[in-house]
Amino acid sequence: MKTNPDKASSEAVHVVGGGLAGSEATWQIAESGVPVVLHEMRPVRGTDAHQTDGLAELVCSNSFRSDDWAYNAVGLLHAEMRRCGSLIMACADVNQVPAGGALAVDREGFSQAVTAKLEQHPLIEIAREEVAGLPPEDWSSVILATGPLTSPALSQAILELTGEGALSFFDAIAPIVHFDSIDMDIAWRQSRYDKEGPGGDAAAYINCPMDKAQYEAFIQALIDGPKAEFKEWENVPYFDGCLPIEVMAERGRETLRHGPMKPMGLTNPRDPLVKAYGVVQLRQDNALGTLFNMVGFQTKLKHGAQAEVFRTIPGLQNAEFARLGGLHRNTFINSPRLLDGTLRLKADPRLRFAGQVTGVEGYVESAAVGLLAGRFAAAERTGGSLTPPPLSTALGALIGHITGGHLEIERTEKGPSSFQPMNINYGLLPPIETPKRGPDGKPIPLKQRGREKKKLMSERALRDLEGWLAG
Repeated sequence: MKTNPDKASSEAVHVVGGGLAGSEATWQIAESGVPVVLHEMRPVRGTDAHQTDGLAELVCSNSFRSDDWAYNAVGLLHAEMRRCGSLIMACADVNQVPAGGALAVDREGFSQAVTAKLEQHPLIEIAREEVAGLPPEDWSSVILATGPLTSPALSQAILELTGEGALSFFDAIAPIVHFDSIDMDIAWRQSRYDKEGPGGDAAAYINCPMDKAQYEAFIQALIDGPKAEFKEWENVPYFDGCLPIEVMAERGRETLRHGPMKPMGLTNPRDPLVKAYGVVQLRQDNALGTLFNMVGFQTKLKHGAQAEVFRTIPGLQNAEFARLGGLHRNTFINSPRLLDGTLRLKADPRLRFAGQVTGVEGYVESAAVGLLAGRFAAAERTGGSLTPPPLSTALGALIGHITGGHLEIERTEKGPSSFQPMNINYGLLPPIETPKRGPDGKPIPLKQRGREKKKLMSERALRDLEGWLAG
């Protein structure tokens, strides 16, 4: 059954935004036995990036990145979220597609699964409406999970309430190619270093090689190509983790071959003795394997230029695009100054923030903050309280980053002088010392020590998370 809307208005927790964070927060609240109303403005009001009205729609990549819990901080976050009963991770796991060492999903199947789970939960009411401005005063517990595409009215209301000067930066979308238009006589399948992912496929990526002349011509075409310009968004910075490919090219002609076009760990089976100068990788985007996205190729090139420039890539000369790249504005608040340790707005504690708007970057990170916001709100609603997870966990490290709990940076009277979106990484967790010499007294190589340190930190994180969950 569904909750009564009138009753829910006074007793339910309200979640604004049906993206990854909002969907996860809603699930965590309902699973705690607390009624919740999820407000999603689509399809009543669309956005510049969404294509459907499905909940948890993935608008950029279809990858949740590495699933290696022992040696990768993102994989560790996956593991922690699974142990917390994450809806997003559960739906990702049953809709995964081959992606080497990464967890990637069929984006339509994933969104449909999340939507179905939320629609079927007896304690969840889904309201298809825009929340324009601040939520009504009689909503005593609210989670704002409006993400990178917060509506203008709500953005302005947040600005006025917090006294902040700006909330925005640029974000960009990568193109998607039809598989049957890729020339597999030129391209080949291989994951970097033949690494298997959660789906067990060590040849999940399609690789398009370039020699030095082709690479240099491609870089010049990126630099010279016409770009989309949005004057009303001027002076808004890019997030370094999601730079348009042409911006990377402008930063140095070799930048791309040390980034998304790096040839390392890849061998062309047709000519194994000749190493490519640069490689463009494509990753499966849907369960059928009919669509592949261009990894790291988010762009603001105009659509006509995109098709022309990307068809100069060997193997993509006849490429047909299911979607071309685009540019949209992202939004985040100055969380270290504005939020307390349980994500409540200091200026109005009935409001919590969750997801990308808090200053985390990435699908999994956004959902993780939604998970925590939901648990905090549910505990509060039932008359209890919940402390944040230990900083030694990936979940706790994210909260620490966005609330300023352990940031050692220059401060002003108003708080941190600079705050930028962050992906989860081991640098956010307290370090662990590892031996510099082995039992034989010989020095342990730095790379080996670094790898062992990651595993020890991951093992500690999962132990500490279990203690937090038990407590």
